[in-house]
Amino acid sequence: MKELTGILKNTRAHLMNGVSYMLPVVVGGGILMAVAVMLAGEGAVPETGFTAKLWQIGVSALGLMVPVLSAYIAVSIADRPGIAPGLAGGVLANAVGAGFLGGIISGLFAGILCHYLKKIPLPKAILSLKSIIIIPVVSVLLTGLMMLYVIGTPIAGLMDGMTAFLTNMSEGNKVFLGLIIGAMIAFDLGGPVNKVAFGFMVATIGMGIYSYAGPCAIAIAVPPLGAGTASLILKKKFTKEEREAGIGALAMGAVGISEGAISYTSADPLHMIPINMISSAIASAIAYAINVSSRAAWGGLIVLPVVENRIGYVISMGIGVGVYVVLCAVFKKNAAEVTKTAADDDDVDISFE
Repeated sequence: MKELTGILKNTRAHLMNGVSYMLPVVVGGGILMAVAVMLAGEGAVPETGFTAKLWQIGVSALGLMVPVLSAYIAVSIADRPGIAPGLAGGVLANAVGAGFLGGIISGLFAGILCHYLKKIPLPKAILSLKSIIIIPVVSVLLTGLMMLYVIGTPIAGLMDGMTAFLTNMSEGNKVFLGLIIGAMIAFDLGGPVNKVAFGFMVATIGMGIYSYAGPCAIAIAVPPLGAGTASLILKKKFTKEEREAGIGALAMGAVGISEGAISYTSADPLHMIPINMISSAIASAIAYAINVSSRAAWGGLIVLPVVENRIGYVISMGIGVGVYVVLCAVFKKNAAEVTKTAADDDDVDISFE
């Protein structure tokens, strides 16, 4: 039990390891997607020509984000045996719609599982099979079952419930709806909760209703724009790698790719998820209040040509980014303090006794 306590107390360090390996995937894939959207114009996903191929490459790279995060969280806990179940868990997190939160869960589960599997004593006759057959097969199987039977069903139920809630709220108070939508979009940054809100955005545009899409488009962009801005302004709050990724996050936010904030959020979810949600919710509510609308099911500055009340759109987004930076300044720990705390193993006091 003390070993498990030690692993859990080092959770922040394990998350940071996953994030450090995930960053190049996020930046590479996200920037290529951003360039494809900009070259295609009109805030739309390209469907033909070179830009469509460019988009496909970017999407393929970004699709590795959650598996890489999960794998290297597991590696931080269990070394190389954690790679296979971590990757498998991350792929299944995408498949069941659990997003990066599912990737964090699968990485921690796979790492802890492999850590203990390595300690199981075996007869010398089959000891050589332990690392090349037994641990990979057992860990991939158990991690996969956990993701499919424990994570998948609750997430699917959550999505259905939120879809029904959004449908019932669509004719209600606009500002309150803006708060709800902004928080949902920013909660898991492309994950299942985000997809419910985004799916409703697509559905309303298909029905010729554009008042929902404007606030939603703003909420999509605030986390990556806020993270990028904060990393460049509040340098002590972010690691060198996070500061270097700031320009990439700004580029992804400008073209409506909320995943640009995932690396920052994964490194410090307890602080960054609320910051994402609050800033996006405020920006979305303001946009609803001043009647911002959009004819494109996308986000960021790239959709400005099809936005009604463009000045209000930019102002709402700017306020959201400003709130994000202020919240980071107030609530986020300095990067050096976070690193020292994780290394000293006293950030969280967990006891099972």
